[in-house]
Amino acid sequence: MTAQLNYLMCAPDHYDVDYVINPWMEGNVHKSSRDRAVVQWQKLHEVLKGLVNVELVTPAKGWPDMVFTANAGLVLGDKAVLSRFLHKERQGEEPYFKAWFESKGFTVFELPKDLPFEGAGDALFDRNGGWLWAGYGFRSELDAHPYLAKWLDVEVLSLRLIDNRFYHLDTCFCPLTGGYLLYYPPAFDSYSNRLIEMRVPSDKRIIIEEADAVNFACNAVNVDRNVVMNKISDRLKQRITNAGFTVIETPLTEFLKAGGAAKCLTLRTIEVPISSEQEAIEPSGVEARIVELTGHLLDSGIINRALDLVTDNGGSFQVLEFNLGEQRQSTSLARIRISAPSHDLMETIMGELIEIGAVLQDRDTCAANLEPVLQDGVAPDDFYVSTIYPTEACVDGEWIRCTNQRMDAAIAISADGSANCKLLRDLVVGDRVVVGYDGVRTVRKPEARDTAKKEEFSFMGAGVSSERRVELIVEQIAWELRQIRDRGGKLVVSCGPVVVHTGGAPHLAYLIREGYVQSMLGGNAIAVHDMEQSSMGTSLGVDLKRGVSVKGGHRHHLKVINSVRRYGSIHKAVEAGFVKTGVMYECVTNNIPFVLAGSIRDDGPLPDTVMDLLEAQRLYSEQIRNADMILMLSSMLHSIGVGNMTPAGVKMVCVDINPAVVTKLSDRGSVESVGVVTDVGLFLSLLVQQLKKMDSPVAVGV
Repeated sequence: MTAQLNYLMCAPDHYDVDYVINPWMEGNVHKSSRDRAVVQWQKLHEVLKGLVNVELVTPAKGWPDMVFTANAGLVLGDKAVLSRFLHKERQGEEPYFKAWFESKGFTVFELPKDLPFEGAGDALFDRNGGWLWAGYGFRSELDAHPYLAKWLDVEVLSLRLIDNRFYHLDTCFCPLTGGYLLYYPPAFDSYSNRLIEMRVPSDKRIIIEEADAVNFACNAVNVDRNVVMNKISDRLKQRITNAGFTVIETPLTEFLKAGGAAKCLTLRTIEVPISSEQEAIEPSGVEARIVELTGHLLDSGIINRALDLVTDNGGSFQVLEFNLGEQRQSTSLARIRISAPSHDLMETIMGELIEIGAVLQDRDTCAANLEPVLQDGVAPDDFYVSTIYPTEACVDGEWIRCTNQRMDAAIAISADGSANCKLLRDLVVGDRVVVGYDGVRTVRKPEARDTAKKEEFSFMGAGVSSERRVELIVEQIAWELRQIRDRGGKLVVSCGPVVVHTGGAPHLAYLIREGYVQSMLGGNAIAVHDMEQSSMGTSLGVDLKRGVSVKGGHRHHLKVINSVRRYGSIHKAVEAGFVKTGVMYECVTNNIPFVLAGSIRDDGPLPDTVMDLLEAQRLYSEQIRNADMILMLSSMLHSIGVGNMTPAGVKMVCVDINPAVVTKLSDRGSVESVGVVTDVGLFLSLLVQQLKKMDSPVAVGV
């Protein structure tokens, strides 16, 4: 017997599966045999009595799960943190366990009543290091971990559970003597698995398979080199034995019906702090922030998106306040406490929350953290990364609106106090850059109920006639194009060579000629193939009228490039009469500025193609400035690049036969976009037809 170890158990006098609070209980209500449960419990009790001193707490009628004493609390030295059960079905156990702890002389710490923590079921001491592994996700809240760190003066490592079959940490994770670990990785998120791998050497990690995991192989009691557990596979038994342990199997099938096994049925009540040889670090890495969301939170789905991204990134939340708008157009307000197990994860969560319009509480008094640029083109670590939305930074008590708003930039505060979104390469020594999320807010207009969701139209979609769906969105776009032109606004077109290949070039040329387009962006290829069609009647050597390849046509685009290079520019080729029709012809003759950005795959290139990538980005950015709408036509890379440069408030229409292009654009944060999944040539044809209809006089009967 190991005399210095004490364990607490509770006889199964009132044990039964009376309700369902975990997946194992489903289908097992009142199907557990009390007699078999007593026999199995007594056998476990006898095994443990041969290894340690076992004490008993008196079972209380009406609380059948009191037999699972691991959830009574967490003990270290003479301190005990009492459990706060999540489900009301177990909350009545708390006073009985509190009385037992106090009767044994423990100093009892109690968490706030609304902060769930289920004791040693979700908190396990490493048997070699000086830290506490603490689980959260189903029964215990992440916000409980800082209390554990403070009260027990121990480092807490937070692990997020993601499989509800393993609702407590001790159902899938068992630290063993000598720094070994028995665990089931799929029960944890990726961050938690990385944390485990960082702390536990690979030769000491015993990974179990699902068949053993669902038999609660990890729900074991470790006493020195003995491991007491439910029946396991021969393969796992051999692996544990090879690590130097003696496996003692005892059947606990009746308790599996309630979601527990050996570890759940016991609580180690003598835990001595272990001195860690590692450098001293903060007791708990958990961070908490309070954010506010306003707008049509339910109709737009923003509140669900916010809460989902918190949990998807390993955080937890508590809704502190939710005021629902009283009328249809009234906005709602939510105050949410966000917790994350580490600073890095909190930064990730806050970045995504700010993108959807969340603002930090106390934003009116919170100053932005500024750090100087020490090297041209290099920002300080943890610099705030801008989004497409209008952003303000609080400097010297004043909120300053950022200029040149775009995504993927830093916010630089210049010597004159102005705030600018700057690309990393544009930062200079002397700039002060916003670091972190304090003192930063995005300015978002509340989304209207009827326009909260982005529209995505598919030409080959199901339901209503797919052709009619495209026609409907084309009608809307045509109306907006007319409005932009008539008020002297600005439409920018970003397009790829597919416009030419699909027969859309004449229609795009019409838009330019009729004054709908004020700027055109593209690559070397759109200009080459447009002029190839104009001068030689082919595109990539294919006769577009007949749809057949022309003999020697594969050389046509090179001949065009060579000819334009001889003239010196596209403008001169048009003036000389070499290019007489098409997109580039209309741009030149109508004085429409265009920028052609080069790439590594370009033939030639044309004299007008900008092969300096940084210069091309700068020119693109200039053309986008003050745009009312951007029409993106079958060019994924150019469209994403343009989307990154475009601030919120600019309508973007992305047309491509590949749905992934529309999705990519949305994933980059370009949320004010309409996706049209169809052939770009067909789209342009329908668009021009609709515009011509709007120009035609309509006879009105009298």
